Amino acid sequence: MVQIIETIDVDVPVRTAYNQWTQFESFPKFLDEVESITQRDDTHTRWKVKVGGAEREFDAEITEQHPDERVAWNSIGGDTEHAGVVTFHKLTDISTRVTVQIDWEPEGMIEKVGALLGVGTHAVKKDLENFKRFIESRGVETGEWRGDVDA
Repeated sequence: MVQIIETIDVDVPVRTAYNQWTQFESFPKFLDEVESITQRDDTHTRWKVKVGGAEREFDAEITEQHPDERVAWNSIGGDTEHAGVVTFHKLTDISTRVTVQIDWEPEGMIEKVGALLGVGTHAVKKDLENFKRFIESRGVETGEWRGDVDA
C-alpha cells in the first residue's frame, strides 16, 4: 500500500475551500487525471480516470464528512483500490490549509514502478496547485453540500 500526503495553503476562507471540495463533478476542472465524476447520491460517486494512458473506472463511497473539517472516502469495486481523506484547517479568516492523504494499491508493474518513483505524489501535489489556482481565481465556490456523514 502506498501513502501520499500533500498540503497546500489557499487564499480563501475555509468554508469556500470545503464547499468547493464537495462539488465532485467539478473535479475534472482541477484534477488532471479525472475524466468525469458522477454524483449518484449524497455518499456515492462514479469516477472515470486516465492514468498513464490507462483508463480506469471505480465507485467511491464517502465514509465521513463534516462541514469545514474533512471529507473521507474509499473505493468500492472497479479498477482501483484506494482510500483517502481531505482536511481543511482555518489559518486566518481568508486562508485555509488543505491536506490530502491517499492510500492506494498500485496495480501492475507500471504503477508499482511509478509508485517507487513518486509519480503519485507529484500528481497529487500538481492537483492541489490546480485546486489553489481554480478556487483563488474564482474567489467563490461553484456550489456546496453541507451535509454530515459519520463513519
